[in-house]
Amino acid sequence: MTKNYFTNAVDLAKNICMKKLDEGDIAVDATMGKGIDTVLLAKLVGTSGKVYAFDIQREAVDITRKNIDERNLSKQVKLIDDGHENMDRYIHEKVKLIIFNLGYLPGGNHDITTRAETTLAAVEKSLELLQQNGVVILVVYYGHEQGKIEKGALESYVKTLDQKKYNVVKISFENQINCPPILVAIEKR
Repeated sequence: MTKNYFTNAVDLAKNICMKKLDEGDIAVDATMGKGIDTVLLAKLVGTSGKVYAFDIQREAVDITRKNIDERNLSKQVKLIDDGHENMDRYIHEKVKLIIFNLGYLPGGNHDITTRAETTLAAVEKSLELLQQNGVVILVVYYGHEQGKIEKGALESYVKTLDQKKYNVVKISFENQINCPPILVAIEKR
């Protein structure tokens, strides 16, 4: 039986991670949230790889720490209680993949969200840190006011990227209700 491939932006992002990452790679979870992506990335890069995970909320860091400890993945994960716009302060090597899930912490304070200005700064730094053939994945939740602003800013920004240096794709689910997240992927050529 064949499964549907185009179900939602989150599943597509996970599939890209699984296709791109190998044992020993370096990856970044730019918005750790509850650690779901951090765990996936840590499993994919294995003990010889490394995952840097960022969040500004202590609650997110604590939940993620518990998730990686329960799965015995802490060896390859560095949790960073800081904004993704500061990733260049912590990462001094080229990375294969950087993933962002933009918006707010599910079940958390909806007043604390990612913001266009810090996300754009983080994406620019991500592109500098990205190795050749690496990818930046953005899952953009825009069903709230800051999300709409962030979505517009990102869509404008990625259109300016040099097509000789980057492949940029945007996938949106046009027939789904309630502002389904969109997927933007930037692959370094």
